[in-house]
Amino acid sequence: MQKQNTLTKLKSFAKKLKLNLFVLYLSYNDQRVTWFAKVVAICVVAYAFSPIDLIPDFIPVLGYLDDLVLVPLGISLALKLIPTIVIDENRAKAEEIRKNGKPKNWFVGFLFIFIWIIFAIWISKLIYRFFL
Repeated sequence: MQKQNTLTKLKSFAKKLKLNLFVLYLSYNDQRVTWFAKVVAICVVAYAFSPIDLIPDFIPVLGYLDDLVLVPLGISLALKLIPTIVIDENRAKAEEIRKNGKPKNWFVGFLFIFIWIIFAIWISKLIYRFFL
């Protein structure tokens, strides 16, 4: 019975998290939001909607750590920076968007691929220099 209750709480938390992500998605276009809050919201939304993670999920522990820690912390920070009235106005709109499925941010996905390619080239050069 305890596992059922914990699972229900986790599902509820995940649903709330997704809804808040869509609230951020709608809020960063609002004129009442400061530029700093917009930058934080855009970064969080872009990362969360990216089809590719900065740390791929197949890497043990670290792969899911960004999804479990960084995204919720980013959402929390961004929501604290946005005026409450803006958040309240965008909750109903966010629920409708959430039902239709999350949008994909392919630009950020390609950016992460580029970062991994640069990282691979750098590691390759280090290995090459080490053995020569």
